[in-house]
Amino acid sequence: MKRIQVRAYGKINLCLDVLRRLENGYHEVEMVMQQILLHDDVDVKWSEGTRQTRSEADDAFQIEVSTNRPYLPRDERNLAYKAAKQMYLAYGAERQGKVRIDIKKRIPVAAGLAGGSCNGAAVLHALNLLWGLRLKLPELCAVGAELGSDVPFSLMGQAKANPELGLADEPMASHCAIARGTGTDLEPIAGLKSHLLLTKPPMGVSTAEVYKGLELDSITEHPNIAELKEALAGKNYRKIQKNMVNVLENFTLTRYPKVMYTKNKVKRLLGEEAVLMSGSGPTIFALCKTREEAQHACEQLKKENRETFWTRTTY
Repeated sequence: MKRIQVRAYGKINLCLDVLRRLENGYHEVEMVMQQILLHDDVDVKWSEGTRQTRSEADDAFQIEVSTNRPYLPRDERNLAYKAAKQMYLAYGAERQGKVRIDIKKRIPVAAGLAGGSCNGAAVLHALNLLWGLRLKLPELCAVGAELGSDVPFSLMGQAKANPELGLADEPMASHCAIARGTGTDLEPIAGLKSHLLLTKPPMGVSTAEVYKGLELDSITEHPNIAELKEALAGKNYRKIQKNMVNVLENFTLTRYPKVMYTKNKVKRLLGEEAVLMSGSGPTIFALCKTREEAQHACEQLKKENRETFWTRTTY
């Protein structure tokens, strides 16, 4: 049996713009994604099996998922399970054996932090090593894009933050990126160095509902991606904050008053610090000047929202 553990980091969106609705029902987006230190631990084991007869082929490759969150699915509804199956279909058709995946969750579920996507990405990285495939990031990202729009960024971020994966020096490996198209066309850029507060109201938000309900014509403020990229490279925090805009707030904050309430409360706690919703929500995050500031705000908000954390960006 061979084994590897991957730190599966979450992400925040420093900005998110929706440009248009596509004919296939998806949306063209442009956003800046930043990896954060809050992570899950994904432990992947591979047990080589013996050659099976053709009639036994369906049972020759098995996937088993376990997790410290009993409410999470452990079958094909779990992105880590899907990732193992997708990797098998793409590169493992001749392999016989069992993949065992154990996930220690810390990242909140359905929170806009890529908690599921980062687990799926971790499994792809692990099997790349365990099977000796030597795939580069573009090849892994092509597999990841079949699983979800946040998976390719999770792959490139994990490659940078987990040097033991052997891909940290690749051009695509990065803690931060501009994502275009449906979110899978990635441009690595300079990232943000900041302490963070994260707080998730006790509720879930459907990403599909948010995008479907968003009225593009009613959006009055859009982020300037080029200006944000320049500000990140120059560490110009005033310009960074100015361009922290998430157009999905137009729907989510109206549809879910609790998310609006949480954002306003964070603003009251931290003054006029940069405060934004991540992804389609409901998590609200804030940039903090110091670790102490983030810790203090975390203590205050945890009284209402149990899933509240202080952390920082990766860099």
